[in-house]
Amino acid sequence: MTWYDCWGAGMLEDIEDGAATRLAGGAPLQSTLDVADPADWLALDAGVREVAWYRPQFLPEWEQSTPLPAELTQLGESRLALALCHRNGRIRQEAVRQSVRYPGLLPLIVIRCADWAGPVREHARQLLREALHVDSALDLAPLILRVGRRDRGAFGVDVLGQILRQASHEQLAALFADPDRTVRRFAYRLAVESGLLRSAELARAAAQDEDTVVQDLCTTAALTVLGDEEAYEDVLPPLLSARNPRTRSAGVTALRRAGRSEQAEPFLSDRSALVRACARYVVRQQGGDPAAWYRERCTAPGDPELPPGAVIGLAECGNRADAGLLRPMLAHPAAGVRARAVAGLRVLDCVDVKRLWPLLDDPAAGVVRETVAALLPSAKELPAGWLLERTSPEQPRHVRVGAFRLLDARGGIAALRAAVGLFEDPDMKLRTWAGQSVQRWHPLPDGRRGDAEVGELLDRGRHLFSDYVLRRRKWEAGLDN
Repeated sequence: MTWYDCWGAGMLEDIEDGAATRLAGGAPLQSTLDVADPADWLALDAGVREVAWYRPQFLPEWEQSTPLPAELTQLGESRLALALCHRNGRIRQEAVRQSVRYPGLLPLIVIRCADWAGPVREHARQLLREALHVDSALDLAPLILRVGRRDRGAFGVDVLGQILRQASHEQLAALFADPDRTVRRFAYRLAVESGLLRSAELARAAAQDEDTVVQDLCTTAALTVLGDEEAYEDVLPPLLSARNPRTRSAGVTALRRAGRSEQAEPFLSDRSALVRACARYVVRQQGGDPAAWYRERCTAPGDPELPPGAVIGLAECGNRADAGLLRPMLAHPAAGVRARAVAGLRVLDCVDVKRLWPLLDDPAAGVVRETVAALLPSAKELPAGWLLERTSPEQPRHVRVGAFRLLDARGGIAALRAAVGLFEDPDMKLRTWAGQSVQRWHPLPDGRRGDAEVGELLDRGRHLFSDYVLRRRKWEAGLDN
C-alpha cells in the first residue's frame, strides 16, 4: 500500500489529525489504532513518513527533532512505533532492535521485513523468525500476506507457511472464514497440502466460499481424495447444489465415476452452459441421447414448467430441423424461455428477421438483448424509421439500448441521426455511447454525398470534435466547409 492508497482511503487524514501526535505523547497503541486491522498498521507506516515529507506542519515535536539511535532505548511502546516508521533508516534499524521489548510492535516488524534498506530488513527478518509461533502467526496472517505482495515481501509469507504447517485443523479454521480472500486461499492451500480437511469438508467449502480460486482448489481436492461409496454421499450433494457453475460441473462429471450417471439427467437443463455440456457427456457415456431428452421436453411450447436451460440445450446439441420446436416458444409466457428460444435460433443459424424484430418491444430486457444479438448481422434489413421510434425517451431503457445498437451497426445517416437524438437521453450511459458513436461515425461508401442533414447533425455534435476533425468529417460526406 502506497501513501496514495492511504490518502484515497482517508487513512492519511487520520494520521494528520493527531494519531502520530497521540503516539508521540505516549497514548497506547490500542486506543490509537485498530491493532487487528492490517490497513491501520500500513497506514501508520506510510502516513508517518509521508507526513514528515509532505505535511511537516503536522509533525509532532518529537519527529521534527529527529531522535538519535542511542535515544531509542528510553522510548516507550507508542513512540517506538513511530521510530519503526521513521524516514531515517538508521533510526528504523535501531528501533527494530529495541522492539524486542514490546511484542505489540510485531506487526511493524512484519512491515520492516520488506524494508528497502538491507540492514533494517535483515534485522527485522531475524526478529520475526524468532518471535513468530502458531498463535501469533494466525493473528498476523492477514498483514503478512498483504505485505507479501510487495517487493521483498516473500520472506514473511514463507515463514508464515512454515509456522502454520504446524497448526491444527481447529487453529486454521479461523482463517477459513477471514473476509480477505487472500487469507482464505492461503489457509486452504495449507490445509490441502497437510491433509487436514476431509473430502466432505472440502466439498462444503467449495460450495459455500465466494472466491473462485478457493472453489476450484477445494473441488479438485475433494474429488481427488474420494475413495468409497460413503464418501460420495457426503461430497456430491454440496458440489451439485453449489452456485458456482465450475463447482457444479465438477460434481456432475464425478457422477460417472461414482456410478450414478442417471443423476446427471436433471442437469441437462441447468442454467449454465458448462454444466449442461458436462451433463450431456455423462449421459452419452451411459448410452443416453441428450438431444432426444431435450426434444421430449420442448414438444409442449406453452408448458409453464419448461426450464429455459432445456430450450437452449436443444440448440446446443440439436440440428436445424429443431428450429421448428423453438419458434413457438418465442411467445412463451416465461421471459427466460423466450430469451433462450431466440438464442437457440441464433445458435442453429435459423434467424428469421421478420419473426424476431417484434421482440425488440418485449418487456423483458433479457429477451431484447438476445434479439439484438440475433439481428445484428441483419441490421440493414430492419426498417430504420421503426428503430428510430424506439430510441425516444418514452420507451423503456432496454428497448432504447437495443434499437440504438442495431442502428449503430446499420451505419450511415440513420446511425448518426439516432446517436445525435440520444444526446438528451435521461440515461447517462446511453448518452455516453451515443457520443462515442458520433465520434467514430463515417459516411458509408454508397451513401448520398452532400446531404445537408449530415452537416446539421455533425454541427449538433460539434462539442465532440476538434475543428479539424469536424471539417474532415464534413469533407468525407461531400459537404462544403
